[in-house]
Amino acid sequence: MIYTVTLNPALDRQIWVEDIKYDESNRIIKEATYAGGKGIDVSRVLANFGADNVALGFVGGFSGEELEGRLLNDGVRCNFTYISANTRTNIILNDEKTKSQTLFNAIGPEVQPQDLMRLIKQIQNLPNPEYIIISGSLPVGVQPAFYNKLIDTSKEVGAIVVFDTDGRAMKVGLSSKPHIIKPNIHELERLVDKKLKDINEIAQEARTICNKGINIVLVSMGAKGMLCVSSKEEYWACPPPVEVQNTIGAGDSSVAGFVLALKEGKSLKDALAFAVAAGTATTTRPGTAVCLPEDVELIYKNVTFRDIA
Repeated sequence: MIYTVTLNPALDRQIWVEDIKYDESNRIIKEATYAGGKGIDVSRVLANFGADNVALGFVGGFSGEELEGRLLNDGVRCNFTYISANTRTNIILNDEKTKSQTLFNAIGPEVQPQDLMRLIKQIQNLPNPEYIIISGSLPVGVQPAFYNKLIDTSKEVGAIVVFDTDGRAMKVGLSSKPHIIKPNIHELERLVDKKLKDINEIAQEARTICNKGINIVLVSMGAKGMLCVSSKEEYWACPPPVEVQNTIGAGDSSVAGFVLALKEGKSLKDALAFAVAAGTATTTRPGTAVCLPEDVELIYKNVTFRDIA
């Protein structure tokens, strides 16, 4: 069984306008709401492929109920930990003229210490945890060390742990040695505290992280594809050119594709190609992590590999 853990989920409200005019009234031409949050995005993509998975994390209030209801309608099984505060709502503004996308991410609710321990106890009693994907930002009042407890507990129950977050939380969480991490290029630069000029520098930093006890490092690089480094194998996969409509959830879709491929017994190289296809497919559709199997299969056939050195 695959489980996803999202500590700070959100309702993503997407708004489309023809041409944003500042200091004036702007008419909304279209709007939509999606259940969001990095782990939740992964669960939605897995569900699209018919992969059995359960979404875990914190939800609360009417917005939390709406989020869970939307996930249920998307075919995602949920077993959330309920808190007293409202789940956050993010605003995503799309300008049709410039094809630009502006994100307004809410801070989110404060999570109490007792809520944290309820989630830990839940993970200690999960049935058949093969993969546990821990991703996203921390809620108000939760310190990065909680990721250590989550990772340690997930490893103790025998799961392969996939970790995807940013900043200090990533740095702290790495000390618990999750099996797989998936920073994007900007997150990797923050992790290593320096700018990375080319694929060789990116690969070298990924190797350094692997040498510290991380089994697989995936680095997403947008249109330049994705790098995969393990102790024995290294690959750089690139997507075919596509018309990008949206970037929200592309990295999470890649995580879902990678884990699904590994679970199905694909090689590391094929899993990387499937991850690139899933992330790229998401960029071709409006909405949050809208990743359709037919799009992925078409793109997967056209993923290419390049030499790192």
